[in-house]
Amino acid sequence: MSVYKDEKNSTWYVMVRYDNWKGERKQKCKRGFSTKKEAQMWERSFLLQTSADMEMMFEDFVEIYTRDMKSRLKETTWLTKENIINTKILPYFGKRKINEIQTKDVIAWQNEMIRFRDEKGKPYSATYLKTLHNQLSAIFNHAVRFYDLTSNPACKAGNMGTEQRKEMLFWTKDEYLRFSEAMMDKPVSYYAFEVLYWCGLRMGELLALTPSDFDFDKQTVTVSKSYQRLHGEDVITSPKTKKSNRTVKMPPFLCDEIKEYIDMLYDISPDERIFPITKNYLHREMDRGAKETGVKRIRIHDLRHSHVSLLIEMGFSAVAIADRVGHESIEITYRYAHLFPSKQKEMAEKLEFERNDENVS
Repeated sequence: MSVYKDEKNSTWYVMVRYDNWKGERKQKCKRGFSTKKEAQMWERSFLLQTSADMEMMFEDFVEIYTRDMKSRLKETTWLTKENIINTKILPYFGKRKINEIQTKDVIAWQNEMIRFRDEKGKPYSATYLKTLHNQLSAIFNHAVRFYDLTSNPACKAGNMGTEQRKEMLFWTKDEYLRFSEAMMDKPVSYYAFEVLYWCGLRMGELLALTPSDFDFDKQTVTVSKSYQRLHGEDVITSPKTKKSNRTVKMPPFLCDEIKEYIDMLYDISPDERIFPITKNYLHREMDRGAKETGVKRIRIHDLRHSHVSLLIEMGFSAVAIADRVGHESIEITYRYAHLFPSKQKEMAEKLEFERNDENVS
């Protein structure tokens, strides 16, 4: 027997022996159960998790999934996944045995998500529905790949929703210059938007910049980190992808501007953020500038699109642009294909020349 009563405080506890993942014999003690049944249920759940027995409850496997995956992901990524799991998935599947969940159960869950309406009568977007399903499927896939679950019922059910790319907006150079004039009354705003537009940085990359990131002799800025606001605290993380770690060459005028700006900052340390503002601040400033100048309101991230579109207009290749903004070249080609000048006419003319040249010879 491994369940005992603590006579001193009239609660129950479990003392259980098990083999860990190294095959070592271990002992686990868990106290504070109000009834013997609760203690026995916890013991069964613990032993099923330890042996990775697919008879376990779905919520118990989620604990395994969390232990396996949380340390491998950026904190912001995990928080998003965790919220979806806790609010959209566990309430429906948590108390079911993972090996007894069938395709029809997933379809029923999908239909419930599709039927959902908030207090304003608004449903989940197609993109969000797809994200919900992908997370559920990821949990089942983890069980199939590493813990011998027979199959993934979410995969059999098929996805719901579709990924909808947000409309890509951008400013022309003239539109940006009009906007930037309205920012000149606030140096922190003006210089922040200058870096976003002329270097194509992501907002988190901008907000993480410190004086030590700039080399004014070489006229470069090094992107090696990103700023996030988590749990009410400033958090510096690694950039979005490995490709995001890069050194960006600044135009000379911007180099002079940022040097001037940093010199304005009183007693700033080399590793102190030069833009100690928030994303909400930049959004408000974008609203203000667009309203004052009459240029169309775009998202902060659209300044990055604006930078790419400007480089395309200037004739730079997808490979060169990708290297500057921290993307793969194939992604630049795919996302901005409509902006690159068409080569179809030139191709047809050269093919015509090749054919005629062959006939002549």
